[in-house]
Order: sequence, then structure tokens, then C-alpha cells
Amino acid sequence: MSSAKPFKVLVFSRTVAYRHDSIPASIKALEDLAATSSTTAHPFVTTATEDPTIFTRSSLSQFRVIILLQCSGEFLDSSQLEALKGFVHSGGGVVGIHCASFGMESSEWYGRLIGGVFTDHPEPQMAKIRPVINNMDHPLLAGILKRPQDKAEGKKNMFGVTTDKEWVWDWFDEYYNFKMNPWDNPHLQILLEVNEETYTGGTHGDRHPLAWAQEFEGGRSFYNSLGHFDEAYLEDPGFMAFIHKAILWTARLDA
Repeated sequence: MSSAKPFKVLVFSRTVAYRHDSIPASIKALEDLAATSSTTAHPFVTTATEDPTIFTRSSLSQFRVIILLQCSGEFLDSSQLEALKGFVHSGGGVVGIHCASFGMESSEWYGRLIGGVFTDHPEPQMAKIRPVINNMDHPLLAGILKRPQDKAEGKKNMFGVTTDKEWVWDWFDEYYNFKMNPWDNPHLQILLEVNEETYTGGTHGDRHPLAWAQEFEGGRSFYNSLGHFDEAYLEDPGFMAFIHKAILWTARLDA
């Protein structure tokens, strides 16, 4: 067991619009991640809820990171959104996963916090994704899982590189399009991208952004548009390692 005191992470998965079937799997995976963190230098514990009344300044002050897990629609009222703003302005970290970009369309601030506003997506399909090479020194990409060449087929265990020399791998998911191309936001550090020539239905060009991070109004935010299916959370250690890095980075424990 680590001698460090665990920090607290709020896992919030309220949906008012579309609801993903993978929410229970992703909550379990995050709980498992917290359990295994007990032996690391930065242990954490999770509180999972869909009750929006937790969004008050006093309630949120106990948490270091909030994970907006597949939230959709207008999942916070105006006072709850103000509490989220206060949390960020006080240095809190926010991790948005997949459908989080489909939440709070009424709030321009929330769109900037997430870094993108969802518009649509084609049918789930296999495509070739890769880390953004000129951001490979970012803490979120350091030590990204490498997988053997013989794991290159199918949907499972796909989050990693095919070889030491080729930073490209196959991934089966929904590929989100956004109202504005995240590449046009100078505040974002784009971390993952997909080549639109390897699937159909993309609208952002051959370097379609998938995940990014930013310093934002006193806090930090991270968003990963991938994660539609249970397999990403329950069967892919590399995917969850990426989420773990995001939790630590937004908590400012990446050093």
C-alpha cells in the first residue's frame, strides 16, 4: 500500500439525452483503476454518482478531479454549472470521456472546457489512429503501451503501437465530428489523431483530432472522444492507462 493519502475523483455519468450502454463497464473500470492505484505513488479513490446536486462549491471542494463520463444533454442547471466553473477556477481537473462533448450545448464555456462540441458521427468502424508525433513528449503520451504485431487484428487490446518504429494502430470506435475543428483551437494540445482516409464519414481532414489536453482558466482539462464500447474499458489495459495518465495530469501529479 502507498503511504500517500488518496486524492478523490468524482465520476459523474448523468445523461439527459443519449445514454451509452458502456457506462456501467466504464465505471467498473475506473473503480478497478482506483483500487490498483493504492500501491502507486499517487493513489486515488472514486465516487460515482448521477445526482447533479453534488455540484455545489462545498461538495466539489473535496475532489481533485471530476470525470465527466459519457454525460449528455443539459445535465447541469445554471447553479450547478457555476459550481463546476468554481471548481476549475480553483485549480481542479476535468476529464471528459466520449459523449461528454455532447453535453451542455447551451453553455459556450462548457464547450471551451471540453475543447470541442459534438455534431455527429458515422457508423462505428475500424480506422488507423496514432499519437501526434510532435507532442510525444507530453506526459499523457509518455510510455504509451506498445503491443506485439500479432495483436493487430480485431477490436481487443488495440491501444498501442504495432511496432517500435510505426506509431500507428487499428481501432474500432465511433469517430466524432465537431462543430469547430479542434486543431483550430490554439489552446489545445492534440494528442491523438485518426487518418480520415482509413474510414468514412469524417469532416476534419486527414489529421482528424481524437484526444487533447489544455490548461484552462486555472485548472486543467483532458478530453478523449474514443470509448463507445465496453471492450475499451474492460479489455484494453492501454486505453485505461491513457485515462489513468489523464487523471494524474489533470490533478497536477504528472511530474
